[in-house]
Amino acid sequence: MRKDGDVVLGGLFEIHFFSVFGDLSFTSEPQHPTCHGFDILGFRQAQTMAFAIDEINRNSELLPDVTLGYSLYDNCVELGIGFRAALALISGQEEQIILNETCVGIPPVLAIVGDSSSTRTIAISTILGLYRVPMVSYFATCSCLSDRQKFPSFFRTIPSDFFQVHAMIQILKHFGWSWAGLLISDDDYGLHAARSFQSDLSVSGGGCLAYLEVLPWGNDPGELRRIVDIMKKSTARVVIVFAHESHMIDLMEEVVRQNLTGLQWLASEAWTTAAVLQTPHLMPYLGGTLGIAIRRGEIPGLRNFLLEILLNDLQVNQFWEFTFQCRFAPPPAGWVENGETICTGEEDLESVETEFLDVSNLRPEYNVYKAVYALAYALDDMLQCEPGRGPFSGGRCANVQTLEPWQLVYYLEKVNFTTTFGDQVSFDANGDALPIYDVMNWLWLPNGQTEVQYVGDVKMLDIEGKELTLYEDKIFWNFEPKKPPRSACSENCPPGTRMLRKKGEPECCFDCIVCSDGKISNKTNSLECFSCPEDFWSSPQRDHCIPKKTEFLSYQEPLGICLTVASLLGTFICTVVLGIFIYHRSTPIVRANNSELSFQLLLSLKLCFLCSLLFIGRPRLWTCPLRHVAFGISFVLCVSCILVKTMVVLAVFKASKPGGGASLKWFGVSQQRGTVLILTSVQAAICTAWLVSSSPTPHKNTQYYNDKIVFECAIGSSVGFSVLLGYIGLLAILSFLIAFLTRNLPDNFNEAKLITFSMLIFCAVWVAFVPAYISSPGKLADAVEVFAILASSFGLLAALFGPKCYIILLRPERNTKKAIMGRNTKGTTE
Repeated sequence: MRKDGDVVLGGLFEIHFFSVFGDLSFTSEPQHPTCHGFDILGFRQAQTMAFAIDEINRNSELLPDVTLGYSLYDNCVELGIGFRAALALISGQEEQIILNETCVGIPPVLAIVGDSSSTRTIAISTILGLYRVPMVSYFATCSCLSDRQKFPSFFRTIPSDFFQVHAMIQILKHFGWSWAGLLISDDDYGLHAARSFQSDLSVSGGGCLAYLEVLPWGNDPGELRRIVDIMKKSTARVVIVFAHESHMIDLMEEVVRQNLTGLQWLASEAWTTAAVLQTPHLMPYLGGTLGIAIRRGEIPGLRNFLLEILLNDLQVNQFWEFTFQCRFAPPPAGWVENGETICTGEEDLESVETEFLDVSNLRPEYNVYKAVYALAYALDDMLQCEPGRGPFSGGRCANVQTLEPWQLVYYLEKVNFTTTFGDQVSFDANGDALPIYDVMNWLWLPNGQTEVQYVGDVKMLDIEGKELTLYEDKIFWNFEPKKPPRSACSENCPPGTRMLRKKGEPECCFDCIVCSDGKISNKTNSLECFSCPEDFWSSPQRDHCIPKKTEFLSYQEPLGICLTVASLLGTFICTVVLGIFIYHRSTPIVRANNSELSFQLLLSLKLCFLCSLLFIGRPRLWTCPLRHVAFGISFVLCVSCILVKTMVVLAVFKASKPGGGASLKWFGVSQQRGTVLILTSVQAAICTAWLVSSSPTPHKNTQYYNDKIVFECAIGSSVGFSVLLGYIGLLAILSFLIAFLTRNLPDNFNEAKLITFSMLIFCAVWVAFVPAYISSPGKLADAVEVFAILASSFGLLAALFGPKCYIILLRPERNTKKAIMGRNTKGTTE
């Protein structure tokens, strides 16, 4: 198809589905291939280019002094034919007309609109790039064409497959489909898309490919059977098909034969709107398909232009014969009338149902329209250049008489305009258009009819972000219930677990492992579990951290209550005994047992009982030093009193013998007080040195339990604590030895037996305390120490003061000097 003009634009379109080549014996002149199978949609795309040029020529504001022409070729879906057509366009060696025999002046064509296939476009643009002839494709989507080094003069009004792949990944992520199969065509269109999927799918978090299969060209039953078997066995319920509609026709025949249902199909733009697949026979399988479609546009006036086509061209005549099923006279030789008639040229296009006039769903045509206008705007900008201010060397501008194709490339890179439909048209540094896609859904109506409806779009906001808009309430799902299917190799790992990839399988196949103690994951499909902070522990569900339970010997717990009651009870008993002794202080039994030391001993025992309370409750900065100091001094005071008491008993016994009166001289009241004070002062000095060097402090111990914090008092210096206990033990052992040596004194001095027994209890308790304290964790260590304090205190109280209280309260007849002296006399006589 051709129209003359001041500047001619070339075009390559699919007007026939296939071609037949003649015999290449090279014994006669090679015949040109013949094209067959009229493609009415390809013909409409070519007519759209003619309409756009006609509209531009009628526009007085765009290229007012230049008339555009066109020269359109049919590629017959064959690389060789399309390539030969492109060379004929740029060289001017057309079969019928040579534009300029001298090859001087305006080139045969300034630019080419086309081609409709990535493979043909790659081959053609490689050659055109050598001569910097601009080529604007309306349908070639291969991402490889974005390489400016290989294709320096290539542009396109359809987005690259790079963006289409990302648009599909956006849909996968939106519905949570992380496990999908991919079928591709065996050409540049499919192979480059497969590379993009493999590199971008896992990186973007969209999921993994369960399988990747290449669809064969032509009907290969064995290969198709193998591919459908793989699809049937796979757990992936989503199938992405990046191929042409011819591939889908062959594939669906095998899918129907094996009755493979229950799949969610995701279509590339090559077959999203293919009417040949939208049949009641295939809708049980393809119903609910989601597809990426070229942006739909509206072209006002196109329908009227199509109605006015003139029967003056071979292609138009073929369209007429195809539409009205007639033949122009004279009919070809051997033609037999099979319901067909002779075309008159007067047939009415509006009287027949033809897709040719349906301009409600213009997609490739809209891209053709934009491609022509992009060239027109670039040419207009180039011709409006002011001499001396041009972009070329020396400030030169281009003019109609000396136009060069490479000059137009400069202006195409900067073109920017808005169509009447409201879409902005411009090209990025790689010659790609601003990417925008429509998302389509195959609707299966109750009456058996099919419809491809618009359900959203995908826009590239910037180089990083993409915005997917979906109207989910409009989407038809071919599943029960009417909801999106689930397609995942493994179920999502809930919070509290982490993913563990299955060995030898894609990264989307994993097991869910529960986080270990002390670690959590608070997100779905977490790759790892995170440790909780030191003072926190994992919840039972392992999905969040909770404060660790704090443990110490509390006043509120049963053990703490029992020990507190025992401590207060011991203090009360000491007070009662002290009151009894004070009330009966003039009685012989009280006076005979050194009442002052007894009073001191009772006071020290009361302090021992009370100091145990410091070990109960949360350890604090002041209680930790105080508890050990109070414990150490109280018990030294107590044991010192017992030691002095024992020594007094021994001195009295010696004084009762001839010549032994001097022993009492050294154990008077002052000496007794001084001895107790000195012995207690030594312990006070030990405690002071301990506190100064390394004082006990509160400590949060996390070693005993992982999920608990044990509040305890760190002793600071183990040497200080050992010396403190050792000193108490030394005094206790000394008291025990002296009391043991005097155990056989006369009955009225039986105090020595009581002291021996009390020291035996005291030493037994504290000897058992050491291993029990060391082996007890946490608050039990404090409980063991409190128990030892109370047990030893009760033992001393009961052993030393129990018999005396018994006599004072229950046997008053024995609390007389005579009774005591009587026993003494009897014991002496014996």
